[in-house]
Amino acid sequence: MITPTKQINRFFLLATGPLLGLLIALFIGGANIDLNRDKVSFAPDSEIPQVTGQIAQKLDAAEGAAKLTASSIKETAELYHKTTSTMSTIVETAQQSANRPEVIYNKRITVKLGTPFQTIQSDKIRIELYKVNPGTYKGYAMKVKLKSPDAMKMSLGKDKLGGAETTLRAVQRHGAVAGINAGGFADSQGKRYPLSTTVLNGEYLTGFEPTFKDLFFVGLSKSGKLIGGKYKNKADLDKLQPSFGASFVPILLNNGVKTTIPQKWKTSPLRAPRTVIGNYKDDQLLILVIDGRDENGSSGATLTELQEKLYKLGVQDAYNLDGGGSSSLIVNGRVVNKPSDGQLRPVPTHFLFFK
Repeated sequence: MITPTKQINRFFLLATGPLLGLLIALFIGGANIDLNRDKVSFAPDSEIPQVTGQIAQKLDAAEGAAKLTASSIKETAELYHKTTSTMSTIVETAQQSANRPEVIYNKRITVKLGTPFQTIQSDKIRIELYKVNPGTYKGYAMKVKLKSPDAMKMSLGKDKLGGAETTLRAVQRHGAVAGINAGGFADSQGKRYPLSTTVLNGEYLTGFEPTFKDLFFVGLSKSGKLIGGKYKNKADLDKLQPSFGASFVPILLNNGVKTTIPQKWKTSPLRAPRTVIGNYKDDQLLILVIDGRDENGSSGATLTELQEKLYKLGVQDAYNLDGGGSSSLIVNGRVVNKPSDGQLRPVPTHFLFFK
């Protein structure tokens, strides 16, 4: 019986025998094992310096082009800024030149009125107040530049037909900066109604009434221009697109020409407190409010005097509004004139001005 140890030794002897035999044969035969390693020396490519030089030249050229471009952009930017500045100056100069005739015309107006004692200025309106005192009467002139059509409106007494209130109350209720009395009126059954054709917010309050006797209509168009005159047909007034307006008598100036004042209005009363509205060629408004003690004809101004005054001031169209105790001028919540009744009279229509 073979033991396990001997079995193992026999197994390894059989497994390694061939390998040992091969080694012995090589040793006896003198065979040499030579590991031949070919050594290749590194030689730089002769074209690399040339390529590198070309790249360097291109980089130099690119750098030069970049500098030239940057310089050109800088010059273009400077030229742009100079051009913009020049154009701004040209526009400003053009605007000044365009406004120059208006400024010159306004100076001609102002020099005739004197120096304003109060000025109100906003984006919508410019109001200048002057004193009027030629010696025979005293009062105030209010020059108004409407920069927006909605800077002037007409109000109805207590906002209803037949209602009446003072101009001061109307100014306060509507938040206006200034106000004057407007058209004439007629009393009936304890109510006070506007006289003849009256327009409010583009609508005829009591319909259109053709002009009779010396009545006229005066108001503002939807574009903010003073319009007025005598109208036999509603279509003729509609063409002017009235936004609002009232009626009274008489017309004092028409297109810079004095009109004929009816004899009745020259003497009845001769003198009285007056309210007059007119316009200049540049559409500025001029309002005169003249003081007087009463309506008995002993104080105040005659219509002929006011017509002459307005003519000399260069007013184009002028309309006599309700006067006497109705005359009122309110500015910044203050009663500027001296109402002949000793207090403000409630009337049905008012022209109001807004900032």
